Amino acid sequence: MSDSDEESLAETFWAVARRLRHQAKRTLEPWEINPGHARALAVLMRHGPMRLSALADHLHIAPRSTTEVVDGLEERGLVERQADPADRRATLVAPTDEGRRIGEAIRVARAAEADRFFGSLSEDDRAELGRILRRLRDD
Repeated sequence: MSDSDEESLAETFWAVARRLRHQAKRTLEPWEINPGHARALAVLMRHGPMRLSALADHLHIAPRSTTEVVDGLEERGLVERQADPADRRATLVAPTDEGRRIGEAIRVARAAEADRFFGSLSEDDRAELGRILRRLRDD
C-alpha cells in the first residue's frame, strides 16, 4: 500500500468517525446530555455501582476528569454516591432510578441509531468491520 493509499484510508476513517460522532450528539439532544456523561452512565448501567477509580479505568480518563463527570451526572440526579459496604471509607457511584430510566432510553436510541448508520452494510460486512475495528482498538 502506498503512502497516498494509507492517507486516503485514514481520511476516510476520520470522515466516518466524524459523521458517527455528530449523529451520536443528535441522538443525545432530547436528554440534554453530552457523550462523556452518556458513556459514564452506560458503564454504570452495564457494570453496576463502582468506585470512581474503576469508572475512570472503564472510561480511560483521568480520575479528576471522572470526578467532574460524576459531579455533572449527580447534579442532574442521574447518579448518586453511596458508601461502599465492603469499605466504609470508600465511595461507590450508582445510577439513580431516573439515571436508569434515562440510561435505558439512551441505550435504545443509540441501538436504533447504529442500525440506521450501519444499515446499508450486510451482516457479513458488519461482522468484518467489527472484527477489523476490534483489532485496531486492541493493537
